[in-house]
Amino acid sequence: MTASVTIGEFARLTHLSVKTLHHYHDIGLLTPASIDASTGYRRYGTDQVDVAQLIRRLRSLQMPLAQVRAVVDAPDLTTRDQELRAHLDQMEQELVRTQDVVASLRTMLTLPTSALSVEYRFIPAFRAYGVADHVARDDIGPWCGEVFPRLGAAAARAGITATAGATYSDEFFADEAGEVVAFVPVAPDQAPADGVELIDLPAGFFAITVHGGPFTDFDRTYGALGSHVAEHCEVAPGPIRELYLVGPGDDGAGPADYRTEICWPIRRIPSTNVSSTKG
Repeated sequence: MTASVTIGEFARLTHLSVKTLHHYHDIGLLTPASIDASTGYRRYGTDQVDVAQLIRRLRSLQMPLAQVRAVVDAPDLTTRDQELRAHLDQMEQELVRTQDVVASLRTMLTLPTSALSVEYRFIPAFRAYGVADHVARDDIGPWCGEVFPRLGAAAARAGITATAGATYSDEFFADEAGEVVAFVPVAPDQAPADGVELIDLPAGFFAITVHGGPFTDFDRTYGALGSHVAEHCEVAPGPIRELYLVGPGDDGAGPADYRTEICWPIRRIPSTNVSSTKG
């Protein structure tokens, strides 16, 4: 049996304020069961309580109103549950990111600054399977998750075993979007492969350090290496390279096992021995 109640009573039943109920009505998210034509008073049915409580919970999880509407208006339970699962998965990913940042902040507060070991290296020009794209900083994780398996598959079909890497343009850092080139080195006479390009990376001198562990603290290693280069080297134009010695997708490797070489372009190897500095 369904009863009709005033908006004030419905607010008590659902823990949604009258102001919030007015707003949800105005945007068409939760429409009253009836509206008095002369007074404009809104009345709700008790069969709307479950929907109102669902909306309240979804909003407390910070689900955007557009997604809340998709859940509420879902034509069946299967569609509704898919929308809910997608949002819960997104929240779990955000929770992991939050936990990573908290752990990083705790490390900054409790652990002393560690020594940064810098190696100077000349890297000859080489050919590679590559994928180039204009990538936003916020999209780099999903982009890498799609591109590197593609490169790995192309290399595996050709029987190639090599360390994958990527180059990051200045614009990627300065403008939050820029060219990124993911690559896997191949032989100079390597045949083309579907889904990837054959590219040539130029030779150059680099100041190189290894970042160990998850990418949460990547900026600290970048800051330490970049500061070292600014203080002791001549910076050369060109993108920064990263070489993924151990990374996502490697068998049994978790974030704590990741090892990434960061290669900062320099004009020449310094004549003085400054290969270690505080980071």
